[in-house]
Amino acid sequence: MRTLIQNAFIFNSDTRSFFEGSVLIGEHGGRNGRIIEVLPESRHAYAHLPTSDARIDAGGCCILPGFVDVHTHGRVCEDFNFSDADGMRRAARSYAGVGVTSVFPTLASAPFDELCRAAGLIRSLEDDTGGACFLGVHLEGRYLNPKRRGAHNPEYLAPLAPDELDTFIAASGLPAHITAALELDENAFARRALELGATLGLGHTDATYAEAYSAWEKYGVSFTHLYNAMPQIHHREGGAAAAALMSGGMCELICDGLHIAPHMVNFTLRTVGLERLVLISDSMAAAGAPDGEYLIAGTPAHVSDGIARTPEGALAGSTLDLHRAVENLASFCGIPITDAVIAATKNPAAEVGLAGDVGVIAPGARADMLFCNVDAINKKIRIDRVFVGGREVL
Repeated sequence: MRTLIQNAFIFNSDTRSFFEGSVLIGEHGGRNGRIIEVLPESRHAYAHLPTSDARIDAGGCCILPGFVDVHTHGRVCEDFNFSDADGMRRAARSYAGVGVTSVFPTLASAPFDELCRAAGLIRSLEDDTGGACFLGVHLEGRYLNPKRRGAHNPEYLAPLAPDELDTFIAASGLPAHITAALELDENAFARRALELGATLGLGHTDATYAEAYSAWEKYGVSFTHLYNAMPQIHHREGGAAAAALMSGGMCELICDGLHIAPHMVNFTLRTVGLERLVLISDSMAAAGAPDGEYLIAGTPAHVSDGIARTPEGALAGSTLDLHRAVENLASFCGIPITDAVIAATKNPAAEVGLAGDVGVIAPGARADMLFCNVDAINKKIRIDRVFVGGREVL
């Protein structure tokens, strides 16, 4: 079925601006729920638009690509490590409610068989969620440096074993993204991950500058939640954080004003440029849920005023969502809200090897769209309707 969306202002990710146009969605390249064509138009030229089975009048609203969250452990009391299929679907609907149409459910440290079970369940759902699509799996847990484990339970950490990757990716399928402390890689873990088709992030790491920069040069790593769970930059040894800034790798940021101070977010943008920033939520089960007692990565977390901490007082994930992260980035850095959108759409898709497939409104991309009111002056976005794969879910 071909559907034409018209009377809209469509976001162009290259120019970071809107143009008046229409979007034709349907089958493209043998895949349903894709964008077939994007056409500029005059509001009086509808007679010249392509034929379709149905038309949607967008009412003159703005259309953004759906947000892409490649690092999130759950929300609304659901945790991807433990939730059943119904719980994961509930989380997927909640993600869609905040404009996130593509998710890489992120698994924290746990026994290996539990990680494989959860990955297999995520893979089985994919488009069968009624909300955001589960694009792939992000394995953050297990292969971390104990010195920089953060909230991860040390009992669940393990050496970087290439053979385990074969088993895990057989369960998760592709795409898959693996965060690891690659300074501990003694047995070609990184090389095997790339051979299997996964992408890599350097995180929960105690790597030196030289080790981290080499990981980017050799394996094209991104940098998992930059500044968090890695050494602070020191003038005698910059560590992984300095390597992230000096390399060409994608840099994940938890833009909640807690994990990274607003002025450091601005500093990072000015240093690496917008094209390398990836907004993530790193949310845990308390996102979109009441304060209280939760678990993350096998560690208890107390959430008060939306801030999650371990018993020792360390931050334990966040209760952020990408809608707020986009608005925060624009506010913290004094940039247009349309610039900030790139860091939650086009850039995360590129980080996990899906450039052009999601995070843009362009021919061939999945028809994930947000019908919005964009307040450029106050740097706010009001989301009115959400489409995932061409289907309206909100």
